[in-house]
Amino acid sequence: MTVAVANAAKPAAAALTSRRRVLNACALQPVDRPPVWLMRQAGRALPEYRELKQKHSFLELVQTPELAAEVTLQPVRRFGFDAAILFSDILVIPEAMGQSYRFRDTGGIGMDFAVRSPADIEKLSVSQVCEKLGYVDKALRILRGELGDRTALLGFAGSPWTLATFMLEGGSAEKYTRALNLFRKEPKTFNALAEKLATAVTAYLEMQIEAGVDAIQIFDSHGGLLAPAEFQEASGRWMREIISRLGGKVPVIVFSLGTHGNWDDLIATGASVLGIDWRFSLANARRLLPAGVGLQGNLAPALLSDDTPEKVAAETSQLLEAMRERKGYIFNLGHGVPPNAKLENIAALVETVKNFK
Repeated sequence: MTVAVANAAKPAAAALTSRRRVLNACALQPVDRPPVWLMRQAGRALPEYRELKQKHSFLELVQTPELAAEVTLQPVRRFGFDAAILFSDILVIPEAMGQSYRFRDTGGIGMDFAVRSPADIEKLSVSQVCEKLGYVDKALRILRGELGDRTALLGFAGSPWTLATFMLEGGSAEKYTRALNLFRKEPKTFNALAEKLATAVTAYLEMQIEAGVDAIQIFDSHGGLLAPAEFQEASGRWMREIISRLGGKVPVIVFSLGTHGNWDDLIATGASVLGIDWRFSLANARRLLPAGVGLQGNLAPALLSDDTPEKVAAETSQLLEAMRERKGYIFNLGHGVPPNAKLENIAALVETVKNFK
């Protein structure tokens, strides 16, 4: 009788769409296999993206809804990921607040000015963020129509702390020190900037939710710059505030790079799922984190560029086994897809996840 019931349940599990698989995982509900998507899955590794890039700048691709939608869909068409994530950039927020960005000829990102004073912060405006980012709204609505109920659609934003590190440096930097100095020496000024950013990010994410995203990821890519004792006040509290303001309308994934010692603070953000970077054992994360929190990760990105499909498949299988029967697990890399990733390695990763029993 037990065997018959178990066998009878299999067709229902096999019938899950990619979208439902992602939503179930975020809600800690049963899935037939872990869903899979990759950070930076759209873009530089794909020949179809490079072909578009010969005709359009990065900013043109981001700011033209039809092009942003096309780039978002390219990896889903090629590899069959369970989720598409909007092709965009975290720096659209400071740009919409009045601090534009561009790509330097020498590499990296430059901003039109660096935030240096309370007066600079005062000039940043949150009132028209959604209006200025209307191109994102349009891209998401195109994508929702294209993906339908088959594939999940993910939106995203940078965390206030990570955005502040770029804004205070005026773009990419070898060392991000200005945000740390401001937080440590002038906390009231730092908080004024972080509060504005939290308000802008919340409005932006609410716009994405209204446009049809199924889940949101917050990238706290520079969280690891903070000492463990500083993380909650400088970064964690602002992500918690954003997630609280969103009111549970969609699941939120928090990916905070290099903050493994701050599990309690990360859980306190209210995230449905925590992304684990490649430098921490996923098996240990499973052991340390409560079953009521989903986990995402965390294959080393370098495997996609430096190794063979066989090695990628073996490492992927090892992670899947480590997370077997853990509810709320989403397969991903521990950071973004490298630009020189081999297509056959990405394909091996996806095939291994899809065939996992």
